[in-house]
Amino acid sequence: MSVEIKKVESRKEMMKFVKFPLTLYKNHPCFVPSLTFDELNTFNPKKNPAFDFCEAECFIAIRDKKVVGRIAMIINSDANRCWKQEHARFGWFDVIDDPEVTKALMDRAEQWAKEKGMKAVKGPLGFCDLDHEGMLVEGFDKVGTFATIYNYAYYPVHLEQLGFKKDVDWKEFKIIMPEVIPDRFIRGSRIVAEKYGLHIATFKNNKELVNNYGRKLFELWNETYKVLYDFAPITERQIKYYINLYLSVIKRELISLIVDKDDNLIGFGIAIPSLSKAFQKARGRLFPFGFVHLINALHKNNQVDLYLMGVRLDYQGKGLNAMIFTDLVPKFIKNGYKTAETNPELEYNGKVQALWSEFEPIHIKSRRVYIKEF
Repeated sequence: MSVEIKKVESRKEMMKFVKFPLTLYKNHPCFVPSLTFDELNTFNPKKNPAFDFCEAECFIAIRDKKVVGRIAMIINSDANRCWKQEHARFGWFDVIDDPEVTKALMDRAEQWAKEKGMKAVKGPLGFCDLDHEGMLVEGFDKVGTFATIYNYAYYPVHLEQLGFKKDVDWKEFKIIMPEVIPDRFIRGSRIVAEKYGLHIATFKNNKELVNNYGRKLFELWNETYKVLYDFAPITERQIKYYINLYLSVIKRELISLIVDKDDNLIGFGIAIPSLSKAFQKARGRLFPFGFVHLINALHKNNQVDLYLMGVRLDYQGKGLNAMIFTDLVPKFIKNGYKTAETNPELEYNGKVQALWSEFEPIHIKSRRVYIKEF
């Protein structure tokens, strides 16, 4: 049967686009579905501030009246300007194991990019660095995290057959929590704090966190991440959006903020109890019972995800990680977390990988952005 590539133009078609992975990965033990309402909001220009500087189109592949694939095409004009490039991104790419369907989707992706004057297609990438990115190329037997992409092993095979090549890889690590915080971290933390006049910020509740440090945190994130692959600083509207989305509900005791005597934010570490099992049980739905699984995961868990970490550029390499870990690890132990899993780390980012070296990290996954120039 021939494959039809259709642009998503109605809410009904968008629902098919968003829900396709739920069918494709039904009962798969490693797949972690996103929440349907969250996906819908991501592609709603009225709700996602990334549309201030991005344009996007979604496509579904149809065969015999059934959806057999999907892809979102994005142009991030800010990233293109920052990196002096003319690239289109693809994301939300899912497909059955049929190279013909993948070819049809990618042909349409290339056509769309060329019509927009672009000179390459690359992905998977989202609107910004807080979206899912990187196709899994190693670790297909490992459960995904809520913040990353899971895909079948045939995905990269299909792309490489079409001439897509590696642009960059990320690595992910698993860390076994120590029973107690090593003395060397405690000593190192004390020495660094005294030498540079730093301390761990305190806040009584999430409202105080948001009011005192919300904006500072994302401004520092912009600064520390600006040198990383295809990064574009998030805007004022995005900062407000992500403060409301994350900081108002995140477990505050799993956030470590380093400040100086003037309360300037110097470094941060953010961890989140693993939501993988909860998202699997929710099956894309927050109601009627999905939220119960999420609440349970926040309060009873044996794994924590190391979500974001950053240190101001002029303080990097000075041992501030010891302060962050000395603050967070005892909380991990108290909460019963036996393991931690890192977010994707660029393969060439030795500084961030060195942060975990004392904990004997285990490399468990690799993911890749592919590119095709024309």
